[in-house]
Amino acid sequence: MATSKNADGTLAWLRDRNRDRVVEMLRMQGQISQAEIARATGLSRTTVSTLIAELKEAGLVADIDTKSLHARGGRPGVQLVLRHPSQVVAGIDFGHSHVAIAVADLGHNVLAERWHDLDVNREAARALDVAAGMFAEILEEVAVERTSVLGVGMGIPGPVDRAHGTAGSATILPGWIGLSIAAEMEQRLGIPVRIENDANLGALAELTWGAGRDCSNFAYIKAATGIGAGIVIDGRLLRGATGTAGEIGHTTLDEAGPLCYCGNRGCLETVASGPAIVQLVGRVNGESLALSQIIELASEGDLRCRRAVADAGREIGVAVAGLCNLINPERVIVGGLMSRAGEVLLGPLRESIRRHAVQAAAETVDVRAAVFVERAELLGSVALALIGSPEAEIAHRIESLR
Repeated sequence: MATSKNADGTLAWLRDRNRDRVVEMLRMQGQISQAEIARATGLSRTTVSTLIAELKEAGLVADIDTKSLHARGGRPGVQLVLRHPSQVVAGIDFGHSHVAIAVADLGHNVLAERWHDLDVNREAARALDVAAGMFAEILEEVAVERTSVLGVGMGIPGPVDRAHGTAGSATILPGWIGLSIAAEMEQRLGIPVRIENDANLGALAELTWGAGRDCSNFAYIKAATGIGAGIVIDGRLLRGATGTAGEIGHTTLDEAGPLCYCGNRGCLETVASGPAIVQLVGRVNGESLALSQIIELASEGDLRCRRAVADAGREIGVAVAGLCNLINPERVIVGGLMSRAGEVLLGPLRESIRRHAVQAAAETVDVRAAVFVERAELLGSVALALIGSPEAEIAHRIESLR
């Protein structure tokens, strides 16, 4: 008879596996009830209760009271969190014109964040140095030692070549080409770093804290300077073979259309991205408007701006309809600056999905605005670290239970 705790089929092995599943749910969700763990894992409530009791006894799990949130329509009053106050993760977001950094505990609570304006596109080395300096400052602010940081998530505003850890577009980030970005950041921080593109990070932010928290299959659409998608299947990011899954901005809508920076013609981004909208609106009262101004005017009822945003929504909807036909998501979450236009954008987008997607997919998909806009990529980088952190200390303490 097998006695090893790792032998498939033994009670000890099954117990260890179930305990790992419970810890995984706590790590992914941050705050969750025993009943929610049971539903998500398929384990019985008795099994979950027993495992939680063991984890509490080991000091790994604690209760928190969220009844005040429940009174306002939030989650149930008693929630569980991983407990290790001395350990944290960090997220770094490189936007086109800023560097942002945040630190969070294992309960998914953001402890502090910092922002710094910077021309990131062409100054890769300086941006990395600035981020390293901000990292040291924020750790001092939250009184956490560098050795207590389990991992760092990092995002860039463009595709990532996952095989080489480099930027995947010379046009979007000309100063970053050929740079092993995660490796460069690891050298500066002395901590493991994972890298992801901005649309995928937006999806992770919504999955962890936002409009995708109760949804395991959805598409996050970032509509801003560019247009991209982060795709979540069964609660996990779909990255594809080389990391370019979700590049819907380069869906061809018109083979004779305008040239796109990718080298093709008539891509979605040539007619529906922020720059395309700005060009379409042109000058208003002799003034060239920024995308943010156009979005604001559209929301206030300006007919010219509303039409430009609505037309963009219809075009985006054509590409999203194709996505719905392929992956049949239960939800489409629209983020990025353009999502600030609300129904001016979302109404035409839904109309296009109904027109171009197969009926079964179009009738069931829920299209809504993202919870996060400006902070989406930063929170997503934190979520990336939470998902990917090695958690050596937690693993060691779980092992002690076996």
